[in-house]
Amino acid sequence: MQKRMGEAVARVARKVNDTVENKKDSLDLANCKLMTFPVGIYKAMRSVSEGIHRISLANNEFKSISSRFVTTFSQLTELNLAGNYLHRLPEEITSLLHLRAIDLSRNRFRRFPEPLATVPALETIDLEENEIAEVPVDKLASMALLRSLNLRANPVSPEVRLLVRPLIPFDLLLSPEEPIPKA
Repeated sequence: MQKRMGEAVARVARKVNDTVENKKDSLDLANCKLMTFPVGIYKAMRSVSEGIHRISLANNEFKSISSRFVTTFSQLTELNLAGNYLHRLPEEITSLLHLRAIDLSRNRFRRFPEPLATVPALETIDLEENEIAEVPVDKLASMALLRSLNLRANPVSPEVRLLVRPLIPFDLLLSPEEPIPKA
């Protein structure tokens, strides 16, 4: 067990060092078994954090994302948080003025994360395989740059399906409706 943990820590350290040393614009910490964003990474990346535009924390064990994470990586254009245990986002997500795409698929959201509705540059939101039933149609309709919202494999109510279609100027991806069983 300790050996595997040590290997995981070493893998994260290698990826962070590679990003810092090569001044890359992305950080990929997917599949690293992380439960929180390691505090040491903030210090290690202090000199390059403004240059980071893409981060993947997919397939880890995050239950939340801290406001410090959002404010540290304020220049993000893409954020992949798929395959975690997230159920909400910090309000500070609204400060990501350049964020164009966010992947929150395969998490634990029960509601649409409403702070996303005020992220000005957001074009793509992936919320596939969550537990979302209600969608704030009015707020989504006001998102000028939104091009795609993926809500496949969510228990979206039939009323929302009817309301949404004529009101939104973006692609809404939903799972096919289940046929109504005949009595």
